[in-house]
Amino acid sequence: MNDRSAAQKGIAFSKNILKMKGSSTLKAAQLATRLREEGRDVIDLTVGEPDFDTPQFIKDFALEGLQKGITKYTPTAGLRLFRESVIDYYSKVFGAALAEGEIAASCGGKQALFNAVNTLVDEGEDVLVPKPYWVTFPEIVNFVGANNVFIDTEETDFILTADQVRDAITPKTKLLIVNSPNNPTGRVIPAAEMRKIIETCAERGVYVLTDECYLLFVYPPGEVFTSAVLPEELRRYVCVAGSFSKTFAMTGWRIGYTIAGEEWTKQMLKLQSHSASHPTSFVQYACARALQDPARMSDAVGTMLAEYERRRDYLIPELQKIGGFKTAMPEGAFYAFVDVRELLGDKYQRSADLVDALLNSKYVATTDGEGFGADGFIRISYATSMENLERAVEKIARFIDQ
Repeated sequence: MNDRSAAQKGIAFSKNILKMKGSSTLKAAQLATRLREEGRDVIDLTVGEPDFDTPQFIKDFALEGLQKGITKYTPTAGLRLFRESVIDYYSKVFGAALAEGEIAASCGGKQALFNAVNTLVDEGEDVLVPKPYWVTFPEIVNFVGANNVFIDTEETDFILTADQVRDAITPKTKLLIVNSPNNPTGRVIPAAEMRKIIETCAERGVYVLTDECYLLFVYPPGEVFTSAVLPEELRRYVCVAGSFSKTFAMTGWRIGYTIAGEEWTKQMLKLQSHSASHPTSFVQYACARALQDPARMSDAVGTMLAEYERRRDYLIPELQKIGGFKTAMPEGAFYAFVDVRELLGDKYQRSADLVDALLNSKYVATTDGEGFGADGFIRISYATSMENLERAVEKIARFIDQ
């Protein structure tokens, strides 16, 4: 076969990539952006991104890093200053006792998750994924050729329990992926229950990947809990995927980290050394310097969290007034996860139909729950202004009334 004939037949892409779907959350955001570029007055409630700017002192530290010439390659695990600052921060804020060999910098939380799954899970093994899930979790599992074993948490109000995990474990189970505070539901697993979940897994030799990118976004009087504080006999089964993106409003900086046992960390660094190498050098420096001042970091997070709480306390009761909308009060993150199944029928057979109609008729962009494993739900982000939320509620209510 000549080259032209091969080209006409198309590229034979790898089986691994063909098993993956594109990100539904990014697709929804891109559609809203396209309509806005066409001149439509779109209210975008799709984005899982803080609408706050990165705190000024963090930006100042990045500039300081540039001026100091921190623009070269760093170790794959990140600058030693970065790793030491993560250790010190977790010690001062949470009381965790971590070692330098357990910390690895990554290009955002997504790479941390990808590194963890790809270094642990083999083709044909089972990975437990609670539903609703963040859209990327099952796609990483698909990529490695493993089996997604979903745990439906609706009967426990979208809060995963140790009993559910115990019942779902199979002889082939290798890993559980947990996200708390949760995207898309905003629910938070209580600290005691999270410990039971990890104990249940450890007893059966199952590892736990805990996505803590919304770690500090827990509304008072909730308890901020990280699995990094667990005793060594449990932590050896755990990889914490951390991120600066959400709680420090640094999505575009692409900086995250993992906290895991030294052997697991070495394997993740091996993989990363052949992919992204390491996050941007002066961004690592900025994060390290910022972590050295936990009080100022706490103030910055507190300011954002107070505003999110104000928006939440407005939005949820207003959504509950809309006929056919059911949603619980989230304890963390910045999402409302709305049950719209009462509205489905002949006209709107799936939640995606409702989402499309709302966007095309009222220019209010939301995210369909199907991408989270929950057809019949929609996710609404309140990481936007109060003015936008008020306008959106009015438009949604008018749409449902019609």
